[in-house]
Amino acid sequence: MHLNKISLFNYKNFSEASFDFDIKINCFVGKNGIGKTNVLDAIYHLAYGKSYFNPLAVQNIKHGEEFFVIDAELEKNERAEQIVCSLKKGQKKVLKRNGKPYDKFSDHIGFIPLVIISPADRDLIVEGSETRRKFMDSVISQLDSAYLHQLIQYQKVIVQRNALLKYFALNHIFDNDTLSIYNEQLNEYGKSIFEKRKDFLEQFIPIFNRHHQAITGSEESVQLVYESNLFEKDLLTLLQENINKDRALQYTTSGIHKDDLSFEIDSHPIKKFGSQGQQKSFLIALKLAQFEFLKKQSGVKPILLFDDIFDKLDETRVAKIVEMVNSETFGQLFISDTHPERTEAIVKSTHQTYKIFNL
Repeated sequence: MHLNKISLFNYKNFSEASFDFDIKINCFVGKNGIGKTNVLDAIYHLAYGKSYFNPLAVQNIKHGEEFFVIDAELEKNERAEQIVCSLKKGQKKVLKRNGKPYDKFSDHIGFIPLVIISPADRDLIVEGSETRRKFMDSVISQLDSAYLHQLIQYQKVIVQRNALLKYFALNHIFDNDTLSIYNEQLNEYGKSIFEKRKDFLEQFIPIFNRHHQAITGSEESVQLVYESNLFEKDLLTLLQENINKDRALQYTTSGIHKDDLSFEIDSHPIKKFGSQGQQKSFLIALKLAQFEFLKKQSGVKPILLFDDIFDKLDETRVAKIVEMVNSETFGQLFISDTHPERTEAIVKSTHQTYKIFNL
């Protein structure tokens, strides 16, 4: 699978721009603030139906304009495909495949397997548990549409249950029968989501460990630890046991929406005990493991986006990535960098075909 072409209209800083791509390596070079990352984000937008860097969709429209359009031509399974993502202020975002709008964006997730490696990934370490849950969920959802559906339904029930708890508090009443209906639904969806997260990590962690060892070449001990209160008790029991707490706080305090993925070095949080270099190695190993997992499960080489990472990597890590490119591990690559000479030297050393776009 590879992208052949992308056209941008009023997307971020671009009024109108088109790029015809090489099937292997594509590099966007230029000064900071010129739009290199925006092109990569447009490609990400095509895969996930949203920006990697700006969750507020309307803020991706060029300042002073009313809409944006991302129009792309790609080839998958020897078939030409067109994906168009567009948004007009005051309206819902539209995602089309070959001219036909998707009823639900979730139906599109997984059609373009894609992994991004970016300095923004540090949020996975420094931000709260929601960021790490989203990472887990995005990987699983690209391969399992039923999981994504269960996740969406679970979130809807959480919103409804929280609204009911607020209603009880506001009106000084309590109706256990109505609450138990939501508890049963959460238990049903939550149990399945929990099991699938467990299964995913059982397969994912060995891949992550292998990549981490390859990148660092050291005996450094790192861990990914799945934390969930469902290891202790089933969700129905937890909801019943915590009802007084939930009523007092007016929201649901237990469930898979509280799960976390702990990033550790020598069994201590890497956020506190890992150096910048150790954190960087951890994150790159995490994303390369995501790439390998998606590739193995889907049978398709995901598109890989490298956003400004050569600025952040030492020569050893760059050499490791170049080695992987030469081993045909990767499919199509998109790279952004501020140094044209460095970029060209790196891509030439891969002995692969490439295009460099000076922005």
